[in-house]
Amino acid sequence: MNWLVVRPGICRLWCGVYALLFCATVAAAPTEYEVKAAFIHNVVKFVDWPIQPATSEGMLRFCVFGQEMFGRANDVLRDKPIRNMTWLVVAANGKTDLRECRVLYISGTEPGNIKRILDSLKGSPVLTISDTEGYGELGVIVNFYLEDGKVRFEINPEAAKRAGLKMSSQLLKLARIVP
Repeated sequence: MNWLVVRPGICRLWCGVYALLFCATVAAAPTEYEVKAAFIHNVVKFVDWPIQPATSEGMLRFCVFGQEMFGRANDVLRDKPIRNMTWLVVAANGKTDLRECRVLYISGTEPGNIKRILDSLKGSPVLTISDTEGYGELGVIVNFYLEDGKVRFEINPEAAKRAGLKMSSQLLKLARIVP
């Protein structure tokens, strides 16, 4: 009967993902990136920054670096409440001060820049996210992958620690841990 026990944090994460997807898609099935955007929204709820995330008029800055693949998925986040703020989704490039981002998605189109991007963030409380094989091992904190046609995620706890971020144990239980 223990398999019937549902931990409140895990339930909140999954319920939040499904609620966001339901609200974001009326008739069409959600795309892979809409699912990932919903995951990002809910993962952030389980991350503690060493200081309050920098805001711009009550906005939580989410930067997308590289060839943007999110498309309609940005609508899943845009104007959604998160920690008494709403998301501010911005495109980032080589001229953007990435330390001003609180959440940074790094596209898989940036393999030649990943080390430089991560080095520029050393010591900065920025939650880095990607969906590219091997990026978790390189130092990205949350990395999505597909398994059996479903979006899953891995977490690099050492990278989170170096960024000064604390990941909830409830979140870590759901993730594949990157050594």
